[in-house]
Amino acid sequence: MQMLDSTVIATALPVMARSLHEDPIKLNLAITSYLLSLALFVPISGWIADRFGARSVFRSAIVWFTIGSALCGFSQSLPELVVARVLQGFGGAMMMPVGRLIVLKSVPKSDYVQAMSYLTVPSMLGPVIGPPLGGFIVTYYSWRWIFFINLPICVIGIVLITLFIPNLREERVPRLDLTGFVLTGIGLVGLVFGFESIGRGVLPNTAVAGMMIAGATCMGLYVIHARRVLQPIIDLALFRIHTFVVANFSGGGLYRIGNGGLSFMLALLLQLGLGLSPFVSGLFILTNAAGALTMKFTVNAIIRRFGFRSVLIVNGVICAGSVAACSLFGRTTPHAVIAIVLFMGGFFQSLQFTSLNALAYADIPTEVVSGASSLASMAQQLFNSLGVIVAAQILRVILALHGGTTLTARDISPAFAITGSVCLLAVFFLWSLERHAGAEVSGHRLAESSAVRAEPVALSD
Repeated sequence: MQMLDSTVIATALPVMARSLHEDPIKLNLAITSYLLSLALFVPISGWIADRFGARSVFRSAIVWFTIGSALCGFSQSLPELVVARVLQGFGGAMMMPVGRLIVLKSVPKSDYVQAMSYLTVPSMLGPVIGPPLGGFIVTYYSWRWIFFINLPICVIGIVLITLFIPNLREERVPRLDLTGFVLTGIGLVGLVFGFESIGRGVLPNTAVAGMMIAGATCMGLYVIHARRVLQPIIDLALFRIHTFVVANFSGGGLYRIGNGGLSFMLALLLQLGLGLSPFVSGLFILTNAAGALTMKFTVNAIIRRFGFRSVLIVNGVICAGSVAACSLFGRTTPHAVIAIVLFMGGFFQSLQFTSLNALAYADIPTEVVSGASSLASMAQQLFNSLGVIVAAQILRVILALHGGTTLTARDISPAFAITGSVCLLAVFFLWSLERHAGAEVSGHRLAESSAVRAEPVALSD
């Protein structure tokens, strides 16, 4: 529900602007207000879940998100829509990390890989299914149904949560670090809004730079603050855990930047570059999602056999190649070849995301898993936003170098090679992982020991 909602609205913005009698550029506030609300409340999600119980918070988050969806559907003006989107963002900020927290606290570490492989599915399918679904709804129905379709999903979600999810909570919850919450909230809002505003022309460049500087300053002040308090809202001690840092920031962060704009660029290449209809291009992109779903049946065996380090390094190179390979697509490329490349790319990209998500929590102590989930969500929000921004900026620079005014295949194709290089750069950071990194989760060391015991012993004369 959340991943679909955050992508379908982009397709519907022009129609929504005409219906509300607003400039389409101004209506971009409907997207940025949601992202800002998400960034503001994500840091506090772990503390709220520990304080009030994960099931209660998760269920309430779905209700808040759906109420916001309904209000969006009933909105008659831009201010009403923005307020409704802020409410949605609050619900979304609780759903994403708290949902992951429930899994981490309910599943033994040995099952993290399989659990994370299922959690990766919505994040892979949302950007793929969202745009064509949004186009279908606004073409044949009212744009308001983009938000109303969340109502039945909400009812189903509440029933399933009530039946199957335990109300996990901590017995001792520290006082809320209000200062830390304010600093991280302002810091993330400044950075996310700054990133989202780059190159859009909505705000002056000085205002965008000022927001980003203010955001970075607040995050720096939070680092100083966190070192002076006993229980900060985000525990900086998590940065001492090498697997967590590599999976979420250095290697994982770079990979998310390189891969973040892939769906966005694929839609442009297939429609503007190759001249395919939105429906046909949507079917091609769905093959990418099909590859991601196929991976779920093999991920456990792959990671158990080779371990996180080997999988992330070798598969990272393959992923970089699959992104760069899209630059070779042309009007004469057989459609079967495009479908195969996208299918295989979806398989290996999903394997990379699943491995990163599982490795991130492999060495996290149980008592700090709430803070780790919030911090990981913050990092992913920033790097995913950067991915789309980097892709858009690359396209803008290439277009300027070619002296054109409208995007063509020769402008879009090189962008895949560049973003593929960013994915490849992430491999150098993944190389720093130890051989048996995350072995408790992957079972790789156990698999190796079993293989050694199974080898026949040669008897001497």
